[in-house]
Amino acid sequence: MKRFLLLVVTVAIMSGCYRTDPRNPYNLPIANTMEKYLAQVAEDPDTELVDMEEIIPGIALHIAYATENNFTGVPIYTSPKAFLCRPVAHALSAVQDSLQKLGLGLKILDAYRPYAGTLYFYEIYPHSTFVANPKTGSIHNRGTAVDLTLIRLDTGEELEMPTHFDSFSDTASHTFMDLPEQVLENRALLRGIMEFYGFHPYEPEWWHYNFTNARSYPLRDVSFEDLMKD
Repeated sequence: MKRFLLLVVTVAIMSGCYRTDPRNPYNLPIANTMEKYLAQVAEDPDTELVDMEEIIPGIALHIAYATENNFTGVPIYTSPKAFLCRPVAHALSAVQDSLQKLGLGLKILDAYRPYAGTLYFYEIYPHSTFVANPKTGSIHNRGTAVDLTLIRLDTGEELEMPTHFDSFSDTASHTFMDLPEQVLENRALLRGIMEFYGFHPYEPEWWHYNFTNARSYPLRDVSFEDLMKD
């Protein structure tokens, strides 16, 4: 009986020691405080998350996750902001400069995403083709992935693309070809210029691009509000 009680107590103690943090249930190396984030930036300034409206003044933003108009049906972000790690932001600025010569520009749909958003997304839609599995985290959590489309600078009108943003369908894939010629050309234009400046397409989603060595950057779970205070 004494051995049984000792076993119960030991299990209870061990369970308490290894209780998971609900903000990080898979024990990933996530910077979830500003102190941790700032320490990373001090060690490697390239990992700083910068405000895209400061890097590209006048950049068009439509951050769907700051509204109810997204696949979850509720706002996920409390601010309609776009942050990216510094080298990614400057590469995107070069893309914008090149597009301007064609009378075109970028519209950012999503950029850095706090890890808490990835956890919630997967609860709502647990399909890893379109929603990153929180066991490994999203490249968006690293500030090295961006969702975007093309616009005409004179009108702000979006160029026609295969689907709307976050269309979880085969039609959203770069391999889907049964589309009007102009749509195929628009998709190819976006892909071509993004690849030229160091971005790599995510094949199932025409709007999603990862920067070179995207996974070498750290995972983050710091809020937009804290980043704006920094």
